[in-house]
Amino acid sequence: MSGIVMTAFAAFGGMLFGYDTGTIAGVIQMEDWIKTFGVLDNAAPLGYSVPTSRESLVVSILSAGTFLGALSGAPAADILGRRIGIMFACVVFSLGVSLQTGSLTLTTFVVGRFFAGLGVGLVSTLIPMYQSECSPKWIRGAIVSCYQWAITIGLLLAAVINNATKDRTNHSAWRIIISIQLIWAFVLFVGMLWLPETPRWLIKKNLPGEAAKAMSRLRSLPVDHFAVQAELSDIVSALEQEREMGQSSYIDCFRSKHNKIALRTFSGIALQAWQQLTGINFISYYGITFFTSAGLKNPFLISVAINIVNMGMTIPGIWAVDRFGRRSLLIWGAVAMCVCEFLIAILGVTISVENIAGQKALIGLVCIYAGAFASTWGPVAWVVIGEIFPLNVRAKGVSLSAASNWLWNWALAFVTPYLVNSGPGNAGLGAKVFFIWGSTCAGCIIFTYFCIPETKGLSLEQIDLLYQNSSPITSMRYRRTLIAEDAGPRFMEDGDNGVTRGGAEKVDGAWTAQEEVKGSV
Repeated sequence: MSGIVMTAFAAFGGMLFGYDTGTIAGVIQMEDWIKTFGVLDNAAPLGYSVPTSRESLVVSILSAGTFLGALSGAPAADILGRRIGIMFACVVFSLGVSLQTGSLTLTTFVVGRFFAGLGVGLVSTLIPMYQSECSPKWIRGAIVSCYQWAITIGLLLAAVINNATKDRTNHSAWRIIISIQLIWAFVLFVGMLWLPETPRWLIKKNLPGEAAKAMSRLRSLPVDHFAVQAELSDIVSALEQEREMGQSSYIDCFRSKHNKIALRTFSGIALQAWQQLTGINFISYYGITFFTSAGLKNPFLISVAINIVNMGMTIPGIWAVDRFGRRSLLIWGAVAMCVCEFLIAILGVTISVENIAGQKALIGLVCIYAGAFASTWGPVAWVVIGEIFPLNVRAKGVSLSAASNWLWNWALAFVTPYLVNSGPGNAGLGAKVFFIWGSTCAGCIIFTYFCIPETKGLSLEQIDLLYQNSSPITSMRYRRTLIAEDAGPRFMEDGDNGVTRGGAEKVDGAWTAQEEVKGSV
């Protein structure tokens, strides 16, 4: 149990992600921030306004930083290790927060947003990887899903604090909410001092003794316990096989071989892209602006309510990911979001701002849509990218996938104001933008059906076998075969050396579900 708690603590890194994402929606609407970083505009109520280009830059520059940070996560994870890499990310993130807090010019604020983004990008690569490599297979999905839950808690806290400081008339209105992020970075940094490095990274670095100690802590079992030794042996066997094939570069992530690394890389990159294309960050970044333009009263409070739904509905997702599986949640979550978004778009273009019943229905549909995302695509996308890659290229595969998330995050954050806002140079879609999000959710359904296998209940090494011997469509059947074989007699004594055998063996150059591994009993 202590090992599960330790691994779950790493999910706290999601607070950096969620809180930083959630702050900007309220900050750019605060009077003092607009007067400090906006331009003179006699037609505006405050005498100042923030041009669409400036708003787009401030919001989207975080995602540009996170994109580079996510790509940097691979060398950081392989060179520094998963644990030290997370601590380094906290330092970079804190630098960015400090620059934003002390800024009085737009340039300093934007640079601070960029460095904060670098830190968040590193965390988005390293945390799911750390959790996947440390978690027991039977609860791995739930533990990695806690990362998304921490993101939603961060979003909620940002919305609450935004609402609490929005009426302040000085710099404290936005400086308080931004500077609080230093607390989250400090807690994560200090916590990681006490957590072990992942056994898989230690084995990759030829430190079997340290790996055994780390695995012992994570499983709360003695170092010489057969379960600890067997899991380490599985990892060693899988790594040796990968090294024999020489797979360790970014180019190898796109090679099409029997282990389908190219498919896995494409799936990870595309999955994170589709997650962004569900449109959820439109609510995070521009929700308050959208609700205001739609004529809704108290847009800050509505944002808080939606974030409460977002956080609360992640909890059923944490339970469901290891109960119903990754594939099912992704498909049915996309169906629910697709229906809600088309209904939001239809309501948005047919009702007037005076239609109270229609406005309430609009809020309700947005809440259902946010809840559907929070319990499915929110956590499950991070679970999948953390477990589908083999050890030798895992850091690179996860970093490419996370970078895809942030690339699309940046693109949508940059383009959305031009799509939604009215005026010269803007499309003025308003609520019609949800027709786009509804269509992309339909694409999510098709993509999941053909590209995402079911990996529930499998070890990371068994997932490698799943990809080699099945397709996403047939993965459910082969997964049951792997689980049935794993539930059978796993260990047999071999001679006088106490050697155990179980797992898989190599037959005619291919690895089957009886792979041979060795470890002391």
